[in-house]
Amino acid sequence: MPTLLKQPSVVRAVGNLPKHFEEFVGHINSGDSNVSVARMCSFEGWCEPGQRPAFQEITLALDGMVRVEHEGGTIDVHAG
Repeated sequence: MPTLLKQPSVVRAVGNLPKHFEEFVGHINSGDSNVSVARMCSFEGWCEPGQRPAFQEITLALDGMVRVEHEGGTIDVHAG
């Protein structure tokens, strides 16, 4: 049965600068623990502690650039 999610849940994120994200699909807004679809806006220089989520997380840079640091190095993901 389809479910209409009328609006995202707004969550404050942990990090070195204030930031929030709007979760459209995921544990908080839809009860789905396998995937997260969220829009995040952050300031230049924002960073957070490393994490290994138990769900599938996909990042798409709509504007600017996001740097992903991992055990094997660093990936800079530019808009588009």
